[in-house]
Amino acid sequence: MPLLVSTGMVLALPALAQNEIKIGYNADQSASGAAELGLSGLYGFQAAIEDLNAQGGVLGRKLIGVVRDDAGAPPKSIQNMNELIDNEKVAAVVGPTNSGNALAWLHIPQQKKVPVISHVATATDITARYAKEPQNYIFRVSMVDREQLALLAAYAVKASKSKNVAIIADTTGYGQAATKDLQEILTLHGIKPVGIEKFGPKDTDMTSQLAKLKAAGADMIITGSLADATAQVLKSMEKMDYYPGLLSTWGSINTPLVNIAGPKLAEKTIFAASTTEDASDRAAALHKRLVAKHPNMPAFVSAAQGYDAVMLIAAAIKQAGGTEGPKLQQALESLGAVQGIIKTYEKPFSKEQHEALGVADFHLAQWKDGRVVKLDDAVVKGLTAADLKR
Repeated sequence: MPLLVSTGMVLALPALAQNEIKIGYNADQSASGAAELGLSGLYGFQAAIEDLNAQGGVLGRKLIGVVRDDAGAPPKSIQNMNELIDNEKVAAVVGPTNSGNALAWLHIPQQKKVPVISHVATATDITARYAKEPQNYIFRVSMVDREQLALLAAYAVKASKSKNVAIIADTTGYGQAATKDLQEILTLHGIKPVGIEKFGPKDTDMTSQLAKLKAAGADMIITGSLADATAQVLKSMEKMDYYPGLLSTWGSINTPLVNIAGPKLAEKTIFAASTTEDASDRAAALHKRLVAKHPNMPAFVSAAQGYDAVMLIAAAIKQAGGTEGPKLQQALESLGAVQGIIKTYEKPFSKEQHEALGVADFHLAQWKDGRVVKLDDAVVKGLTAADLKR
């Protein structure tokens, strides 16, 4: 009798596995300053799988999310990626949070022919590294740095009465790459920054740099820094009682901005976001559902991106008729319309284009009473496609 039970179990397990499709999630959810983006992204990833399974799964098979926390560390992220592909046999992976981690393991899914959709990391090279290969397995549903800076620059130029636009950025690779991009983009607008200032990533007093920008007449300043550093820029402005328009990248959507600067001061920066909780009925419904389950959920924007990444993978599996990597990659490049939270994606990817979102999809947003809300002022309403130079 024990032998029969044992044999039955052995036979049942492969059958069960064949009726499942695994999708991996490899992102920081606990360690770095961007971890809350990875955590919110996980909530969206899980919600999409729930919705698809409630509809009967994909190709009649149940979707299983296999989740790994890379703790913001490239070695751990590499280990996770190998395990997800080699041991868990995932059909595709969503992640990571940090661009540095993505750049550390891009070669793994590329060599093993497993599609990845980056749902948070923004470095330009993530989708570009293998663009010239016969098949590029790296896709993205997030905000590419250059694209969001193009929106910030367009707003700054329109909002500035004097056209005295300045840049302040930290000395990390991220901050300096943003400075380079902003200089190039502002040149397209015919504007030379009246000042470019730097600060160390752990600095807490930027008053000397801001004093130079104030003396230069800057009435709009664009930052290249993460949330905690941007909060310190705001606190330095408060010390000087100097409040030019301040624009920042989507890192300001993280709660360290509010926790360090305080809720009222945090409202003085405007940042780019692919969506907000009040951007559409679909976004509002997902936000309401997720905060009911995760009351302290930060950064809804990455939850929406995580949700949409899964929907695009599911559509590709359906179109490919299976999970074989090369066929799935080709299906991603030839998808038709796919309903997401951020938008309805109409042919989101092609062989030449692996970015599902561009500057025309983005919103400007700000903190208001502890929530991230869409900005819809007169300057935003006056922006046209011609303003979005990049």
